[in-house]
Amino acid sequence: MKAIVVEKFGGPEVLKLKEIPEPRAGAGQVLVALKAIGVNPVDTYLRAGTYTRKPDLPWTPGTDAAGIVEAAGPGAPFRPGDRVYVYGAAAGGVYAEKAVVEASRAYPLPGALSFEQGAAIGVPYATAHRALFNGGGARRGETVLIHGASGGVGVAAVQLALAAGLIVIGTAGGDEGAAFLKSVGVMYALDHRKPGYVDEVLNLTDGKGPGLIVEMLANVNLADDLRIAAQRGHIVIVGSRGPVPIDPRLAMTKDLTVRGMSLANMTDPERAQVHAGLAAGFADGSLKPLIGAKFPLAEAGKAHAAILAPGARGKIVLLP
Repeated sequence: MKAIVVEKFGGPEVLKLKEIPEPRAGAGQVLVALKAIGVNPVDTYLRAGTYTRKPDLPWTPGTDAAGIVEAAGPGAPFRPGDRVYVYGAAAGGVYAEKAVVEASRAYPLPGALSFEQGAAIGVPYATAHRALFNGGGARRGETVLIHGASGGVGVAAVQLALAAGLIVIGTAGGDEGAAFLKSVGVMYALDHRKPGYVDEVLNLTDGKGPGLIVEMLANVNLADDLRIAAQRGHIVIVGSRGPVPIDPRLAMTKDLTVRGMSLANMTDPERAQVHAGLAAGFADGSLKPLIGAKFPLAEAGKAHAAILAPGARGKIVLLP
C-alpha cells in the first residue's frame, strides 16, 4: 500500500509517497481502509523536527482519519464494513491508504457525516472540547474569546461554545475571515490583522474582558490575553510556535489561570467522556465539521504549506 514516509526532518519536501507493507490487525485492533485523512499543525512541527518530541525515523505522520473497517482483530467491537473515525494509528501515522488502529481509538462515524468530516474530528473537536470544558471550565452565559476561530480547532470551538450557550468573540484574518466567522454563528467577529482589535474585545465586554480565552497562537497573543482577560478568568493555550515575553503580574493581580493543554495527556476515561460529548453534538446537529482545502495524499507537502498559511477556513484533508 502507499503511505507518506519521512526519512529525515525538514520542510514539506521531505514528505515522500512510498510503497510500504500492508499492516495487519492484532487483538483489540482494527484495520481501516482510509477514505480521508486530517492534517493538523502539529504534523508540520513533528515533520520539521522542531516539536518538544521527535518521532523515530522513518516515520509516517498523522493522527486523524476516517474510513471503513476492513478487518477486526479478536476482541475488537467492530465488524468489516463499519464506518469509523480514528485518532492515531497503533504504529506510525495515518497518512496512508490503510492503518491499524487500537479499537479504543476508533469511533462510529455518524451516518450524517462524510468521511472528510470524520477526518476533522479526532484532534480539532477533542482539542476544542477539552479546552473549553476540561481546561477552561466554560459556563453557560460566559463570554469566550477564540483566537484563530476560522481554523479546524477554531470552528470546532465555536460550535461547541454556541451549543453550550456561551457568548462567542472570534478572530480571523481580513474581512473575508470575519465574514466566514459570522457565517458559522460567531456573534462578534474581529479581524486580527487590524491594529487595536484586542482593545475591541474590551469594548465588547464593557471593559471586563472575556472570562475564557482559547489561545491558538500564544507566542503572538499571550501578553495581550493577560491584559484583557476578566478577573479570575481562564486562558487555555492550545497552540504556540515559540516563546513570548509576558508580565506575570497581570496574572497575579487578576487571579488568572493560564493552562497549557495537549491531547497527548488525555487519560482513557477523559477521552471516553470527550468523545461521548462529541457524539451527542453530532447526533443533535449542533456539531458539523467544516472542510476547507483538499489535497491528494501524494500532495501532502502542499497541505503542510497550506495549514501554516494565513486564512484558514475549516479543516484541511488528504484524500488517499
